Amino acid sequence: MVKSLATLAFLFWVPSGVMAETREDQALAEPPALFSVETSHTGDFGGRKVDYTANVSNFLLKKDDGSVYAEAVLTSYLAGTRSGSRPVTFIFNGGPGSASTWLHMGLMGPVRVRVPSDASDPGLPPYAIEKNPMALLDLTDLVFIDPIGTGFSRLAGEGKPEDVFGLEEDARSVASIVREWLRREKRWNTPVFIAGESFGTTRSAAMLPYLQDGPEPIRVSGVIMISQAMDYTGSTPVNDNLIAFATYLPSLAATAWHHERLENRPADFSQFINTVREFTIDEYLPALVKGAYLSEQDTDRIAGLLERFTGVDKSYFLKSRLRIPTARFAKELLREQGAIVGRLDSRYRAQDVDVMAESPRFDAASAAISAAYSSSFKKYLSETLNVSLDRPYYASGPSVGQNWVYDRSEGYHEPSYVNTAPKLADAMAKNPSLQVLVASGYYDLITPFFDAEFTVARHGIDFSRVTMTYYDAGHMMYVHEPAFVQLSKDIRRFIERLLNDKQKG
Repeated sequence: MVKSLATLAFLFWVPSGVMAETREDQALAEPPALFSVETSHTGDFGGRKVDYTANVSNFLLKKDDGSVYAEAVLTSYLAGTRSGSRPVTFIFNGGPGSASTWLHMGLMGPVRVRVPSDASDPGLPPYAIEKNPMALLDLTDLVFIDPIGTGFSRLAGEGKPEDVFGLEEDARSVASIVREWLRREKRWNTPVFIAGESFGTTRSAAMLPYLQDGPEPIRVSGVIMISQAMDYTGSTPVNDNLIAFATYLPSLAATAWHHERLENRPADFSQFINTVREFTIDEYLPALVKGAYLSEQDTDRIAGLLERFTGVDKSYFLKSRLRIPTARFAKELLREQGAIVGRLDSRYRAQDVDVMAESPRFDAASAAISAAYSSSFKKYLSETLNVSLDRPYYASGPSVGQNWVYDRSEGYHEPSYVNTAPKLADAMAKNPSLQVLVASGYYDLITPFFDAEFTVARHGIDFSRVTMTYYDAGHMMYVHEPAFVQLSKDIRRFIERLLNDKQKG
């Protein structure tokens, strides 16, 4: 199968040396005992005082024959009396192989770690951990899921890597976690929301058939997609993928605008981006499709416009058939300064050791913020939630990346890009009340915002039930304070609207 840079984004999160750790491919011979750690808290959320319980507990996932194959550990925040009709939102990050640390400590948890909003380096610990009044606990309970192989979640019993480390296997196991949580809490008749980031959006769409169909169907009220990655055609910037050169161009232009690398830089960012959108669809993509049939005059004109929009010299585009792979752009834009821009968030920059290299040797954004999120969450987990387990908490699970296979179905299959968007379209057809929020960052060079538009518009998804939002930040737009506030408000409005519509109905 073709592996997308978007799907492999979790590699950017792996701290130095993690991949050399002992592989955890073998499940424990004896299934672990069930545990539950509860603490009581009070916070102000949405302008209201809320008493809530934090619960860190595990589930044993079982196959149809009753054998245990995995232990899932999740963190739940439950407000009030745990009413059977109170909404609940299930939250996870992506990877594949990422724990829910980032959304937990960056956007939706009751506390969060603050990093500099201007994309400067956060420095050394201790990092500031503060209350998050934008969290949604006044509206909905929150359940943070660490998929198997991430966080504290592990294979168990008779479990094998092929039981969980694949697109369908992952979707099935995470859907099982949702269903078993509802079973344990007796919350079958509650509004259910799903929030995922990056590959977590791939998973969100892939999960819907496992939730909605079958002997215990569950209807989802709303899906929140942060930095969507459903169809990897538009998020895989490789040399033979013409679509990705088009879907990434507006993000490259936004990056050049941000770093002031444009001659006669437009003052109006929104107008500039709309101009690039129009150029991409009307002129750039047709030029790429024409290839060698494009006239010399038109080639020269398109190269000039690419220089105008990206800040990269016209001669580069003339030599490279009007193409610039995203990894090269991250190096080329600030090459004369010996600097690179980030991939997860291109507002970040860093000095690169090898000035002459073709592409960056590391991601400037990940290098800046990963330690702040990981160490802050572990401190919060042990000191506030009173959790102490005799295993490491993996923000990025090493065994996942070592064992992941996208498609294990039998028979002959030609290589193709991962695409779960048709599953979302199908789920929306079966559930005419299902609504979707798609949040994108302008400076995301992993899952570009124009790809979100491209994906949602072309797979039969009911666009009238999709809300598209945009932010002046990157893949994890909540590291930028204004974007964090706006995204929090947008998610709140999305959930409130669905809940209000249900009450009116």
